[in-house]
Amino acid sequence: EVQLVESGGGVVQAGGSLRLSCAASGVTFENYAIGWFRQASGKAREGVSCISISDTYYGDSVKGRFTISTDFAKNTVYLQMNGLKTEDTAVYYCAAKGGIFRLWSFCENPPESGYWGQGTQVTVSS
Repeated sequence: EVQLVESGGGVVQAGGSLRLSCAASGVTFENYAIGWFRQASGKAREGVSCISISDTYYGDSVKGRFTISTDFAKNTVYLQMNGLKTEDTAVYYCAAKGGIFRLWSFCENPPESGYWGQGTQVTVSS
């Protein structure tokens, strides 16, 4: 059984920061990758950042601004978002995928099924 719960979203001014949390249960980080994805109104879902036990991946639009990390003791994956831009406004979801695969492939191709959280809204104002 896998369950994911996102939190930490909110409204922030451009240039500000937020830290999102993905609390995971039923997940062993040795065998699962966790990804952050987002979907803005009228746009397709896109990968933001993903992490496995041995690798991390960042989308080009967030590289240098966002940082993904894992707190193993708390079974939680964080997404620290700095230098937020209005175009970062979206609902942010986390997802889990088990098995052996290329992390970048998982992050660039949001799974149509599997384990997803409920999402948390991030709104960046100008």
